[in-house]
Amino acid sequence: MNKTKQLLDAVGVYFDMIYFCDVKKLDEIFHDASSLFDADNGKILADPITSFRADVASRPSPAGRNQERCDEIIAIDWLSDISAVVKLRLQAHENVFVDHLNFIKGPAGWKIVSKIWHLEGTAEIKSLG
Repeated sequence: MNKTKQLLDAVGVYFDMIYFCDVKKLDEIFHDASSLFDADNGKILADPITSFRADVASRPSPAGRNQERCDEIIAIDWLSDISAVVKLRLQAHENVFVDHLNFIKGPAGWKIVSKIWHLEGTAEIKSLG
């Protein structure tokens, strides 16, 4: 399997994790020491993975609310054969986020080692058929 397919599969796990609020997928795709960062309100917010995991576990999922899935990869920047930054956009409930996911490939496959996210705006929630 080539590196691009493997990385795209890892991004798919991330998209599934967000859509289903699945902490098993979160544990699968994030490195144990990863952190998340945001500066939308003029202050840098650093969120350790344990805090993000608790948040994901406690929130209602877009899937559970019968929300149409809306996610896309915007760009992949290869730093090396084993490191890449993936820029993506997704909608969770009414919130539209742009994320930069920093991936490293190790013995356990592609893992997110850090995430910088930005709340781009809001959008109408579209329900599945």
